[in-house]
Amino acid sequence: MVSLCSRCPFPSTKAFQSSTSFLFLSLRIPKLVPFKVSRIVGGRCICSSSAAAKSQEPIRTSYAGVQLEETVDETKQGKLRLDSWISSRIQGISRARVQSSIKSGLVTVNGRVVDKVSHGLRAGDKVNCVISELQPLRAEPEDIPLDIVYEDDHVLVVNKPPHMVVHPAPGNATGTLVNGILHHCSLPTVALSEKELLSDTEDGSDDEGFPYGENAAAAIRPGIVHRLDKGTSGLLVVAKDEHSHAHLSEQFKQHTIQRVYISLTCGVPSPSAGRVDIPIGRDSNNRVRMVAVPGISHPGRARHAASRYKVIEVLAGGGSALVQWRLETGRTHQIRAHAKYMGIPLLGDEVYGGTKNMVLSLLRPRTPPSYNDQLSRLVSRLERPYLHALVLGFQHPQSSENMHFSCPPPPDFTGILSQLRKIGVEKPILKE
Repeated sequence: MVSLCSRCPFPSTKAFQSSTSFLFLSLRIPKLVPFKVSRIVGGRCICSSSAAAKSQEPIRTSYAGVQLEETVDETKQGKLRLDSWISSRIQGISRARVQSSIKSGLVTVNGRVVDKVSHGLRAGDKVNCVISELQPLRAEPEDIPLDIVYEDDHVLVVNKPPHMVVHPAPGNATGTLVNGILHHCSLPTVALSEKELLSDTEDGSDDEGFPYGENAAAAIRPGIVHRLDKGTSGLLVVAKDEHSHAHLSEQFKQHTIQRVYISLTCGVPSPSAGRVDIPIGRDSNNRVRMVAVPGISHPGRARHAASRYKVIEVLAGGGSALVQWRLETGRTHQIRAHAKYMGIPLLGDEVYGGTKNMVLSLLRPRTPPSYNDQLSRLVSRLERPYLHALVLGFQHPQSSENMHFSCPPPPDFTGILSQLRKIGVEKPILKE
């Protein structure tokens, strides 16, 4: 495969801006309730409303055998999904883990086994749930086409397509980037036990370090050093040996990795350039989502996160924008959470508010009536958060050479961008 990505040594800041501007110009081508417990005995959790019990209970990394016995709050109105409600009652657990327990017949409602994860709960329902054993994940080599940007004996740089999951997880055991790399590198099947898993939460770890924990790092090849969300496209580096993994992981922890992303946003950020320094933590009401938590009123709930942004183009009369992001830290969903906090969720990001309805409400008033049909088709094509890892730079773990890679976004991104430009495009006025 002939890659459109490029590699060069680290440029100066001025040179980097020029090379990035060249890439942007090339885009014009259309082709292109926390769980409260009073005690845990033998893996059994007994519910309590005690605030003291809540503060004493540590976040668990293994939930096998944990039992929840609780009555749905009488103050709750309407129906609640069974899987969502249980997830909200057990601190730190993933919805996928809860769904697995439900499907295994380990949940009863009012004494009757319920194996439907979307079962509706009402106030007063008595729920009994036992969390199932975590089954070992097995990563089988699969012959999956990969866009290899660079490869040597120590590292592999891949241009990940949108919709591909990086590594196996409950519900995504096949078709992942790891499955493809195992085949590409002629490596055997990998099995990870519960003890080797760092956490069973969805997207539970930041992109600063190996997602399976230190014990697994020595056992699995290749070593995923950082991750991109399923819907995010772009550059990702993989370590092929333990030394390289440790070296690259340290660069992520020290924030010396260079990462530049581009996105399409709902609306235009104001000012046109700036820095967002807002901690990010998991949303207690939705385990799939992260949330920006301003101030210091939530100690332990959120971690430091900083992103620099700059508007490259104002699109569709201000209904959207092409925005560049430079990460200073690497938290889970960092750009998506910061964009939502700024009031400009990413186009197509249903989890963080960039819904099709919101896109229509922003674009329709700014679009000529003759373009209504094209606008409807554009919105119907939104299938993911439009975020792309454009630039990746790091120090080679063996040679210490400064490596620099850049790769334009995939056709679905450039196609939407082209349509937005047809509605209207202008350059922002940036203050120096």
